[in-house]
Amino acid sequence: MKANAARIAQDDPCRPRHYRPVPCAPAPAEGPAQEALEISHTRLLVTAALFVLAFAVIAGRLIEVAGFKAGDNHLARFHPAARAYAARADIVDRNGVLLATTLEVSSLSANPKLIAAADKADAAHRLAAILPELSESEIFGRLASDKSFVWLARQLTPRQKFAVIQLGIPGLAFESEGKRVYPKGDLAAHVVGYSGIDNDGLAGIERSFDDVLKSRDEPVRLSLDVRLQYILRSELARQMAEFSSIGAAGLILDVRTGEVMALSSLPDFDPSNPGAKPDAIFDRATLGIYEMGSVMKIFNTAMALDDKVVTFDSKFDATKPIEIAGFTIHDDHAQKRWLTVPEIFMYSSNIGSAKMAAEAGADRQRDFLGRLGLLQAPAFELPELGTPQVPHPWLPISVMTVGFGHGISVSPLQVAAAAAAVVNGGTLYAPTIVMHPGGAAPQGKTVLSAQTSEQMRRLLRLVVEHGTGKNAEAPGYLVGGKTGTAEKIVHGRYAPHALISSFLGVFPINDPRFLVLVMLDEPHGNAKTGGYATGGMVAAPAVKRIVERMAPIVGIQPVDEDSPEIRRSLMVGLPSPQGRKLAAN
Repeated sequence: MKANAARIAQDDPCRPRHYRPVPCAPAPAEGPAQEALEISHTRLLVTAALFVLAFAVIAGRLIEVAGFKAGDNHLARFHPAARAYAARADIVDRNGVLLATTLEVSSLSANPKLIAAADKADAAHRLAAILPELSESEIFGRLASDKSFVWLARQLTPRQKFAVIQLGIPGLAFESEGKRVYPKGDLAAHVVGYSGIDNDGLAGIERSFDDVLKSRDEPVRLSLDVRLQYILRSELARQMAEFSSIGAAGLILDVRTGEVMALSSLPDFDPSNPGAKPDAIFDRATLGIYEMGSVMKIFNTAMALDDKVVTFDSKFDATKPIEIAGFTIHDDHAQKRWLTVPEIFMYSSNIGSAKMAAEAGADRQRDFLGRLGLLQAPAFELPELGTPQVPHPWLPISVMTVGFGHGISVSPLQVAAAAAAVVNGGTLYAPTIVMHPGGAAPQGKTVLSAQTSEQMRRLLRLVVEHGTGKNAEAPGYLVGGKTGTAEKIVHGRYAPHALISSFLGVFPINDPRFLVLVMLDEPHGNAKTGGYATGGMVAAPAVKRIVERMAPIVGIQPVDEDSPEIRRSLMVGLPSPQGRKLAAN
């Protein structure tokens, strides 16, 4: 028996190895016990299902609070105004300096249906402390809406976003948007322009290149050089302040390509907040059109020379004013004698210019000005462009007044582009604010002969050396140019004390590279100028400083202006004995 018991215990699979053998528990029998076990299992499954359902309800509520679409219940819907953030391409200058870019920011929206009516006033009060641009009543009005989506504030700062999160108000959400920023501020405001709250271009390059900026990643590269832009703008601001002008405009143009290297109009504005100075939005350089005065004698003289109406030796009687159609044409720097063509240009004689224009005639005048692009709006990348005002009908008195810069209104941009063709050998290049790709040579159009261009360069230098433009002389840089002073029309009449005073300079005039135009709107003379506010007094000095400041940047070295080679190149062709006299000086 003991042996059998030991064998049974040893073979028993239920026996723990380290305990004494014990008998295994018997299997439960069929019947009430088995039924009770199955009921317990069922109750456990039901309890688990209830837990799952509870978690599903909670998850659904979280989705509702987050503002996602969920069937036809009261969950917040995705509003069409809330769109995915899309970058807008950068705008850069010719050297890659950033002028406009887009930053990702957060805007605050709300689903008013998810905010209890009793909580809306308190929510508005707390949000108003974070969003100072909105009043408490404005916020409450939006939260009281019956819509499922309303904007509360666009383009929040990171600090504002964090503060809103800390409030823990249900029903609020953040939308990712792009905010346009302008690192150079107002430096090139009229060129770059600005965009709206939804990143749609509204002015300048932002507007004219809106589709391009929205559809590509690479930047739009302008022809501007921010270094030259800074020089131009600072000198315009200096002259505007010194002579109490209501405005100023200017540009720097590469005469070999038509590329605008700098363009400025004052007053200007901050593109990030253009509404702060609405009167400054107007672009005097491209949209404004003006009677530019004697600067236009560049084209009158070039026309007469190119069409062989006159030569340098031709003379015109400037002994007394011209009386025509009830008007008097007189000279501000009257010589009261017969003048040669170079003298007419050098002394800026209105009488001589009018008689020269009359000899050429209306047909020649219209044709020549039309070839230079001065009778129609220019093809230029900015949307803010002025259309010239020309005589209609083109009467004999119109021919005379247009000859010395009255009776025709054009933009400074057009004057610069046309003058560039006069000095660069006779090729008109369409002005552009966008850099030519890869340094490719632009396609130009011949509008006058190379011989006429050479003659005009000598005359322009003569003005700076011995004429009305002496204040533009920048030693070593061979500046040539032309002054312009014109009375503005106020209430239908010319106003003697409301002037457009300008100077157009080109350097180096023996091998032209750059054109600099400065214009002041209604300057006032001071003790320094003897009370005068002419182009030679108020605009020419600015051109001189601009040339001196920009020349080292663009790689132009000063030369010895008194060297025989330079003197001969600029004086050849001037009439004798005047040519010999000027050469001797």
